[in-house]
Amino acid sequence: FLWSWFDRPPLGDRHHRAPAGQTADRFGARDGEAHEFAASGFMEQHQNLSVCWYPCQPWDQALGLATSLLHRFGIDESHDPYRLIETLPLTPGAEMDVDAWRRRLLAYLTDASTIRERFKDRAGGPPPYWLIVLDDIHHVSKEANHLLGALLQIAQKAPLRMVFISRTTLDVYDRRDVHIRDNVRELALAGLSLEATEAWISALDGEHNTPIPDVHAATGGHPLALELLEIYGQPTHQDWLRFLDEEILARLPESELELLSTLAVADAPVKWELLADSTGWNGAPPENLLQHGLLLELEQGMWLHEALKERL
Repeated sequence: FLWSWFDRPPLGDRHHRAPAGQTADRFGARDGEAHEFAASGFMEQHQNLSVCWYPCQPWDQALGLATSLLHRFGIDESHDPYRLIETLPLTPGAEMDVDAWRRRLLAYLTDASTIRERFKDRAGGPPPYWLIVLDDIHHVSKEANHLLGALLQIAQKAPLRMVFISRTTLDVYDRRDVHIRDNVRELALAGLSLEATEAWISALDGEHNTPIPDVHAATGGHPLALELLEIYGQPTHQDWLRFLDEEILARLPESELELLSTLAVADAPVKWELLADSTGWNGAPPENLLQHGLLLELEQGMWLHEALKERL
């Protein structure tokens, strides 16, 4: 994905069919970046690339994200030739001037002499590109909608590439337009395959007595569950179960939860007409559950994500 995308569209949007959990310090460069960059050899071929990984939190605001980005681009009180700090509100609750922020940041990032002077003491010199990875962006996609759209516009004209990692399909851009213009490349991620799960578990230290197919069925190949397996030696550790309960099940409407609960006690996929009739559901299958990969539409009928079965 990285190799084929980097030199073309400015935005790579990766959305998970099943939620994933990761932790790291804000804007960790190198030690905080997603492991894929190092594992793929990507960084070896782009050693002067400035990679920044920002894990968004539910309490994040557009202002905090914008301020962090400015710091990453070398903007502070001692270096602000395009007066970008002036675009940030000074009083709590005030609106940010996103359009002025976009215009001034674009001018700054495309001013080669200013960038050269700012990063002249950096090892390797000024970065030829910035690669900004916004992880768990679904936490801020609604509140920071205009800011994210502005970043996409900047990335089309400046030495900037963006990766958005989200649990949901983003609506911060016109999907038809950006695909026609080849400005965005999207990649939907599912859980790890049985083969990938087996390879991961086989590389772990110590013995794990649970058969690998059972581990895969219980976790859906979710990377977080496998990380907990590595730490605790249990495929369904209480932290994983708490994650399922708090992050997924507790947030579902009662009607959608009833659909999943009905499937949880079934032995095989159920035709939608029969499932809808038995639960009193009117209309098509819920798009929310399909979009998140919690409800699966198979040839034999409807089914649910295997990781949810023992919680329902």
